[in-house]
Amino acid sequence: MIPVNLRKVATAELNEAYGWYEGEQAGLGERFLEEFESLSRRIAENPFQFPIVYRDVHRALFRRFPYSLFFRIRNNEAVVIACFHAHRDPTIWEKRL
Repeated sequence: MIPVNLRKVATAELNEAYGWYEGEQAGLGERFLEEFESLSRRIAENPFQFPIVYRDVHRALFRRFPYSLFFRIRNNEAVVIACFHAHRDPTIWEKRL
């Protein structure tokens, strides 16, 4: 297992999505965070199961929400650079590299 760490901007995106879902329906934000935790564990256990989608950036898809975590492997850790909605312009997170 390797540690999974979020950049500040990815944390802000995660919190924003949580707030939006919780505002839509009580408890939905919590389910979003539970899925994030599950996906983070899968990344920690085997980050290479997720495809490379741009340069050395991997994408891990949420199962029940239209979000993805984009991450790189650096110094034996997974660094999440974005928690991104599927309909957002991908050039936004690409500029973070």
